Amino acid sequence: MTTQVGDDWLRSYAELALRIDRQLAASGGGSALIYGGPDAWQAAVAAEEPVPPARLAEECDILLRDIPVDGHRAACLAAQLTAMRATARQLDGAEVPFPEHARECLGVAVDWQPEDRFEAAHARLAAALPAGPGPLAERLYAWQRAHTVPADRLPELARCAIAETVARTRTLVDLPDGIDVDVRLDPGPHRGHYAGGNRGTIYVNDSLPFNGADLLYVVAHEGFPGHIAESLLKATHLADRPEHAIRFMISPPFVVSEGLGLHAQQLAFPGDEAQRWLTDQVFAPLGIPSDGSDFAAIHDARNVLWGAWGNAAHLAARGRPDAELAAYLTRWALLTEAETAWALGSLRAPAMGTYVLGYFHGWRLLQSWLDHPDRRLRVRQLLREPVLPSDLA
Repeated sequence: MTTQVGDDWLRSYAELALRIDRQLAASGGGSALIYGGPDAWQAAVAAEEPVPPARLAEECDILLRDIPVDGHRAACLAAQLTAMRATARQLDGAEVPFPEHARECLGVAVDWQPEDRFEAAHARLAAALPAGPGPLAERLYAWQRAHTVPADRLPELARCAIAETVARTRTLVDLPDGIDVDVRLDPGPHRGHYAGGNRGTIYVNDSLPFNGADLLYVVAHEGFPGHIAESLLKATHLADRPEHAIRFMISPPFVVSEGLGLHAQQLAFPGDEAQRWLTDQVFAPLGIPSDGSDFAAIHDARNVLWGAWGNAAHLAARGRPDAELAAYLTRWALLTEAETAWALGSLRAPAMGTYVLGYFHGWRLLQSWLDHPDRRLRVRQLLREPVLPSDLA
């Protein structure tokens, strides 16, 4: 067993990932690959005839039997290849029960979450929102509207939030100088894109009014100490592992990444520090008064409600109608009508119903794992080293 991944094996691995991703995109699932390998390999796959999914699944098996490294590095490659094989088999029409398929993709048991868990989160949310009449969902929507940030101010405020989150992340882990993260408004979902070096872009969804109370929650998740920070630091600390530049997203490492994203605000702004910063830097200048709500408790309760999204993914996999999914999401995830419409499209897209399960399960895995005397050391591990859900058990 060697300690290096040879060029021939790496090229086979990269081209396999590119071919599966091409098939996934053609099926309407969008891209699920972060690719930082040679451009020539990517161009070669783009120019060839598509490879049937059944053959791609066989190629996953071949590479799984011939992983050229051992130990944890081999486990990470095996996790990626197992997830890629499950996706290829799904694209080939294999009738695998959804929980089994999702477990193969994500490396965690994706069990149905009991609704009493959401009821408890609803109770915490009700206590954290301003007092008032009406159903809980309407009180949540009213709180969101009360903290709406004018669209023309959003890029400026997001850049201010980025500067603060980067500064706070430096207290958790060493970062290079000259970090440059831009903000772009985009009708798609919030997302963070690492552009190599010290550069990145946070895309903020501007298709709906933006709740300013979520500003640090979004920016920390997508940027620092969340996705962009993780990509930047791993590009440096894993530079001797070229396979890390080729990462299939519907896989176990991304369960951990999404869990880190959902914990990111609390890691950088413990307690009520996020709310105090937002009050001073955003709401007071905009003339938005304090209403006695508890932002941290609201965000914590809403993290639990990602489990309702996961249950809706189970319902979608069972072929339940949109009306049933919509009713479930509005009842338990407390989504607005517009949010529900977007969620239905996402849950019906190939592979995205699987991916969404990673949010709740990643958040739950990290919740207990980060509650540790060596919390800061564990944060650094998440940001700089490859971590699988099985490592957190």
